Order: sequence, then C-alpha cells, then structure tokens
Amino acid sequence: MRDVRVRPATEGDLAAIAAVTIATGQHDEWGGGNPAYLRHLLRHGRVVVAELAGKVAAFGAVRQIGTGDDAVSMLCDLFVDPAAQGRGCGRAMLTDLWAQARRKMTFSSLHQNALPLYTSFGLDAWWPLLYLHGDTARLPVINEWNTEPATAGRVAGYELSWTGADRLADHEAWAARPGGESVLVSREAEVVGAGTVINSGPDRGIVHFVVAPAADNQVAAAAVLLTLAQLEGPESGEAHVCLPAPHPAVRALLAADWRFDEFDLFMTTEPGLLDPRRTVPSPALA
Repeated sequence: MRDVRVRPATEGDLAAIAAVTIATGQHDEWGGGNPAYLRHLLRHGRVVVAELAGKVAAFGAVRQIGTGDDAVSMLCDLFVDPAAQGRGCGRAMLTDLWAQARRKMTFSSLHQNALPLYTSFGLDAWWPLLYLHGDTARLPVINEWNTEPATAGRVAGYELSWTGADRLADHEAWAARPGGESVLVSREAEVVGAGTVINSGPDRGIVHFVVAPAADNQVAAAAVLLTLAQLEGPESGEAHVCLPAPHPAVRALLAADWRFDEFDLFMTTEPGLLDPRRTVPSPALA
C-alpha cells in the first residue's frame, strides 16, 4: 500500500475510470463507463481513485443512504485494473472511503479477493442477490391492482415515509436514464409500492422498488410481478430484476421460467440494514 496514492476523483478522471471499468470486464449501462452515473456519484457520493506511479489504476465510490445515526455507507463500486491487482489498491481505497463509516454494506462480486477484503472491514455475507431475467408475458396481471407513472418526487416521498431515507436524487437520476420512469403501484386506491423502472433497451426492468412496511409477503410479491408485467414495450419481451434470494417474488418468477445466470453477495456490518423481503435494490446504489 505504500506505493498507492488515493485521492478524490474529479471530472478529469472520467476517462481513466472508464478504462479501468472496461479492463475489469464491466459493461453495465449504469456503471463506471457511463459519465452520467459517475457524475451522479461525484455530486451525491464520494469517488476516489488509486494511482500507481502517477497513473489511475483503480477507483471506488460510496453513497450515503439516510442521515445521522441511521446513515449507511453503501459501497457502489470498487474496481482495480487487472494489471494492478495485488498491489493494495482496493484496501487503500476502502480505508479512505470508510474511514468514518460505522454502518456499511455492499453487493460483493464472487471475485476471490472481494469477500476476504470486505470481511476484514467488518462485513459479513448474508444472502445472494439474484440477477433474474425472463419474459414479461409469462407474468400475471392482477385486475384489482394498478400501476401508474409518477414523478420522481412522489415516489421518493413514499420511500421516505416508509424507510426514513431520502432517495430523491437517486430516483431523479434513475428516471433520467433512457426508458426510465418512476411508478406507483396501488391496490384499491392505496399505494403499496413505489420505484423506478426502465421500459426499453437492454436494461428493461425494475431499477429500484420498495413496498409499504405493512405489506405482507403476498403483497410484496404481487407488487413486483405486476410492475414487471406492466412494463411498457412489447407484450412479450425480456426484462430484468435484481432480487434478494429471500424476496417472496423469487419463487413466482422461477415458476414462470425466469432464470438467473449470476449473483452477488449482500455483505453488511448489520443484517437489518436492507430488508430482503420488501426491497428491490439497485446493485449500484441499493
């Protein structure tokens, strides 16, 4: 780590960060190769780069969710150029990013170095986050329920009242993505779910979604299934959702021939920082 220099990232580092992202094989539309995503983190989170011999070799980012004693530091990204791995860049960046953090969480990849590193910072693995995909035409549409477009402000307002976390800036950023839309799900005129979806393109599906805390497992599952079934676009089309393995919608999706090809591990200093039965988290921003 003595050879590693960690410093705050700037707008001038976007190209170098994108190069690291590509070198690690990450090609997500909403990731380190996307300037809009990085600018969102620069504005609302903390982004650092690690230099070796004056050249950017890695980057990391955190986003604080909540405020005060309830604040959680979400590690959004931690990527090291393969040519620089084993030099201490990841540990040096985490030491900087989590210097003041008490409650921490992230979605860890299955890379052999990831879990041991996060464990050394006090995090434990609790459950897998499944990257599910399938045909929306196979999902039921529940007549007594309704989905409707809404402003990012309305969606964020419901989430704030249900969870205590102000996610307005994130919902605005998610809705600004190509095909993005904020939505509310209601049953008998009562709003039971709120989130942001992508209606078209390779990332068509749910970006982030929460349900009312009083919702039981049946309601939590139905809200997710209906949101996916009523995505705009072709009646029969591929869609995606990242669900905690314990989420009650997982069984129904697998029964509808949805599948997952990969998963991450939810790691945290406290198991209750994210409700796996009531939340559809964004892997990047939770």
